[in-house]
Amino acid sequence: MAAQGGPTPPGDSAELLVAKADGVLNVTFNRPEARNAMTWAMYEGLYDACEQADNDPDVNVMVLRGSGAKSFVAGTDIGQFTAFSSGADGIAYEAHITKIVNRLEGVNIPTLAVIRGYCVGGGLAIAAACDLRIADDTAQFGVPIARTLGNCLSANTLSLLVHHIGPARTLDLLLRADFLTASAAHAAGFLAEVTTPPELDERVTATVVRLLAHAPLTMWASKELLRRMRRRLMVDDDDVVSAVFGSDDFAAAVRAFGDKTSHTWKGK
Repeated sequence: MAAQGGPTPPGDSAELLVAKADGVLNVTFNRPEARNAMTWAMYEGLYDACEQADNDPDVNVMVLRGSGAKSFVAGTDIGQFTAFSSGADGIAYEAHITKIVNRLEGVNIPTLAVIRGYCVGGGLAIAAACDLRIADDTAQFGVPIARTLGNCLSANTLSLLVHHIGPARTLDLLLRADFLTASAAHAAGFLAEVTTPPELDERVTATVVRLLAHAPLTMWASKELLRRMRRRLMVDDDDVVSAVFGSDDFAAAVRAFGDKTSHTWKGK
């Protein structure tokens, strides 16, 4: 699903800030009042930022972070699901998310996610599509949709999580709708490093300096071959996505979220 009015060029939306400095393209998800939940325009802006990263010869590292201290990205803005009326809408949505996530994973230069606070749902997919992740010890990682919206992840997003943390831990996140702490995510291999909040920026800078000094083709080859390996495991998922996004449960959960009321799962 494209953003209303077409793609948003990098840097043109206050909700997504894109700035280049000293060989680094900095992308900031800038909706702190909504825990940086993604709008359609923000997704399109992220895609365009990836294009900029690959087409600007002066950019050698891409860094993604959330605005404020409470969240990296807390998923897709749930208010945008109110227009969904069928499973076909879910298929189109997940196909669009796959397009964005795969574009980020395919960026030729090293990508680094800097994580404070919540990294949830679509935010977890964005972080998983990056090459490296550094977090402070306030970070929490999860996909609590089994107790919130009752939707599902695409096969592509599931594949990214399994690729990084394995099938058992991925199912645990989804079935128990629980969160991984920063220390648990580090132990699982998802995070390259965990720091205290005051030290986070210093550790990010040190990592960026190291990446800027390394052989670009070696880093690209490592990224590209791992990406090809992951995508060989993809399976068709349209029937599953359509059944879940077209369900009464999903429609009721979206309405309940907007109305701030409770609902009961029916399994249909």
